[in-house]
Amino acid sequence: GYIFSGNKTRLAIVFICIIISTLAGVAGSMFTKTLIDDYISPLLTQQSPSFEKLLTALSTMAIIYFVGVLANYTYQRTMSLVGQKVQKSIRDKMFSHMQSLPIKYFDTHLHGDIMSHYTNDIDTLRQMITQSLPQVITSLVTIISVFFAMLYMNLFLTAVVIIMVFLILHIIKKIGGNSAKYFMSQQKDLGNVNGYIEE
Repeated sequence: GYIFSGNKTRLAIVFICIIISTLAGVAGSMFTKTLIDDYISPLLTQQSPSFEKLLTALSTMAIIYFVGVLANYTYQRTMSLVGQKVQKSIRDKMFSHMQSLPIKYFDTHLHGDIMSHYTNDIDTLRQMITQSLPQVITSLVTIISVFFAMLYMNLFLTAVVIIMVFLILHIIKKIGGNSAKYFMSQQKDLGNVNGYIEE
């Protein structure tokens, strides 16, 4: 809710830029094959090669990568703004809520632990919004576009990669389960340490 509130236009721009950036990267990689096979290799067999077509192809490749870099910069900058806005909104709401809490709450909770919620926990959420969320979308778009590119190039290698991906996902699932458990423990311990230091 906090992420989408007042940020729908920015998030739409981010989504479009992520798709453009990812597709530009895949297109650039595939164009490298065309560049070598259709433009560079023929020149090696010519007595007096003309580099005009090669320069045109290189210019096209440069434009593809430039569009990708520009889209990447735009979505990262936009997500940073969204993350900062969400972070401020949550801290403001937490502070307003804290004003209505009884004194007993502050007597029974360490000040450093409370401060840790304002700093470490919310900053972790901001990092998730600005880094992890775009990375998930980027990875998803990359997987889909690369999958179709692989199907186009070689069916057998595509099958091998799919099998390996499933094995890797199985390993990641096991590691991820343990990671989530230790992450929660880390945040709790961090709050306790900050509480002790503050006292």
